[in-house]
Amino acid sequence: MVIGMLLAIPLGLAQAAGPRWLAWPARAFCTFIRGTPLLVQIWFIYYGLGILFPYIDGIRTSIFWPFLRESFYYAVVAFSLSFAGYEGEVMRGAFLSVPKGELEAARAIGMSPFTVLRRVWFPRAVRLVLPTLAGESVGQLKSTPLAATITVMDLMGVTNMIRQNTYRTYEPLILVALVYMAITFIIVMSFNYIERLVPQKR
Repeated sequence: MVIGMLLAIPLGLAQAAGPRWLAWPARAFCTFIRGTPLLVQIWFIYYGLGILFPYIDGIRTSIFWPFLRESFYYAVVAFSLSFAGYEGEVMRGAFLSVPKGELEAARAIGMSPFTVLRRVWFPRAVRLVLPTLAGESVGQLKSTPLAATITVMDLMGVTNMIRQNTYRTYEPLILVALVYMAITFIIVMSFNYIERLVPQKR
């Protein structure tokens, strides 16, 4: 989620205020991510791109090979790009929702464009996007079982192993549901706390 958000901020800014040569690729990326299932994206990155790397000269002897042969890192990339695509569009709306009068007032008192972004535009946009970001984070958490399709062992993978070894169906599923609910509660409460810390107006 952190990596995805770091990518989403420039994606949203590029769409909201960037030149066309930046805005169009950013919008195309967000449209592609939002228009395709996450499972397809995971499989494309792992089975599509991942199968090509071993045939690239020197890749097996490079420092990247330990990462490129592990499915976990492909899942991280897929989830990060997916989160960035959704949140990039959300950040675009947040940047555009900041009243232009506030930005013009900041420029009028002599702030540079970077200072306006750092002290006015970005903080206000973040305040607007926090409730949506909390919901998207919970949605991303619930999508993590898809990583099991590329042999990544997650909570659902462990649950399935327990079911196969013990022949118990309900107990492992109830337990994993409680774990997901606990993590969801922590995420929601964390964002609520952050919302109270961030002032509504600057």
